[in-house]
Amino acid sequence: MTQWLKNAIFYEIYPQSFADSNADGIGDFQGIIDHLDYIQDLGCNAIWMNPCFDSPFHDAGYDVADYRKAAPRYGTNADLKRLFDEIHKRGMHILLDLVPGHTSWDHPWFRESMKPEKNAFSGRYIWTDDAWKGFDGVGSIAGSLRGISQRNGCVAVNFYSNQPSLNYGFYEITDPAYQVSSDHPDAVATREAIKDVMRFWLDMGCDGFRVDMAGSLVKNDPEQKGTIALWQNFREFLDAEYPEAAMVSEWSQPDRSLESGFHMDFMLHFGPSHYTDLYHGDHPYFSREGKGNAKAFVDYYRKCYEPTNGKGMICMPSGNHDMERMTNWLDAEEAKIVFAFLLSLPGAPFLYYGDEIGMRYLHGLTSVEGGYIRTGTRSPMQWNRGLNAGFSAAKPEDLYIPIDPDKNRPNVQEQMEDPQSLYHEVKKLIAIRQANPVLQSQAKIEFVYCEENAYPLAYRRIDSSGSILVVLNPASREASFPYEGNLGNVLYQNGGALKQEAGMLTIPEQTAVFVWEA
Repeated sequence: MTQWLKNAIFYEIYPQSFADSNADGIGDFQGIIDHLDYIQDLGCNAIWMNPCFDSPFHDAGYDVADYRKAAPRYGTNADLKRLFDEIHKRGMHILLDLVPGHTSWDHPWFRESMKPEKNAFSGRYIWTDDAWKGFDGVGSIAGSLRGISQRNGCVAVNFYSNQPSLNYGFYEITDPAYQVSSDHPDAVATREAIKDVMRFWLDMGCDGFRVDMAGSLVKNDPEQKGTIALWQNFREFLDAEYPEAAMVSEWSQPDRSLESGFHMDFMLHFGPSHYTDLYHGDHPYFSREGKGNAKAFVDYYRKCYEPTNGKGMICMPSGNHDMERMTNWLDAEEAKIVFAFLLSLPGAPFLYYGDEIGMRYLHGLTSVEGGYIRTGTRSPMQWNRGLNAGFSAAKPEDLYIPIDPDKNRPNVQEQMEDPQSLYHEVKKLIAIRQANPVLQSQAKIEFVYCEENAYPLAYRRIDSSGSILVVLNPASREASFPYEGNLGNVLYQNGGALKQEAGMLTIPEQTAVFVWEA
């Protein structure tokens, strides 16, 4: 296990929207450097930065045109190196966002692959052998492009049409005319090229990668056995050359990703996790209306946790750049209990920029750089009461995405001034977690109470120092559950006090409590 992950708390930065230092309306590396002290003071000791490489930005940088060049709108490679250095000066770490499954159609590799003459890049992407042949029924391929060059064939795409799929081979070969196995020289060449990209940034000073669409690389791989083997090969490479490099997967199936050699996997809004049952949708569990259900989430969490305990970590984000912010459904007081949940679970917590102040999801925005419905989650960080909420000195109409127009929009300055704010509650919870290893990434978890359509949610965290009982009741009514243990000192309390009598533990409405068990 990479040692620094054991107490890591990540802050996700969407670089376009975090802080603009040169008044061009878009965030940049210097803007991040200018606010590193804020992130550190909040209590976060690690950063995940969304893609920052050169790109035409048809998909906000997830369409890479040059893996080894910083996007000029953010700064130079030297500026990015300085960001790494400033992060390390503060004892913090940074993960870059690696997109290994596809590139932009502007990438030089793809330009070469389109040529009809065979060359070193002809097999770098997945092409059929005929322009009339597509990819119907082929697993992990979203569609195709055809008629784009003189090469006779269709090329697979991973999501948007401008994202041709890199070739890591096929687990089940259903058409040998164009499909190759993962040990074919073309597939191996792709794998080795991405290793070289990783070497480049690790040598410059980044501390690892969050890997985009990690479970999708090998095609026609229904149980992902080929993809697991592929990432195990990457793990061997990293263990040999960069043993402290951290790897976090966007997979949302921790049982598979942790077997693959990733240190951590996200529980996300897609896949079977039921993550959205908690604080999204019509009846989120953490709403005070008390009509939610956490049972399916807990059952899946247990399923993933039990076989991988000790091998890796399951991570819970407050949100991310691909989903609507929690405040689309919950207010700041409800969000406080969400953060009590997130910051008392095993695995490294991930805070999406602005969630710590309750930034709002903005409805009705015109799509920016392929964001569509996600655009409302990517609006500029709100730092103060000033122009553009302190994000930028540009004219408002020149901002990358419009700022929240509500005059009562939350901002860092006002929340710092209010001791009862969400910001201060998050900061307090982070401090408590960091002061108590039993609440950190590797201490065990046991679920004590979680029943169908019921409140509260209760679990204990356990290590050699003892056990802490976490009881969360977001509903606007008190709730009880059977409990025969003995309680000691309260470590954290937001709301009323627990009552224990006749083998039952009762928690007041809208309350979160961490208490030592005697």
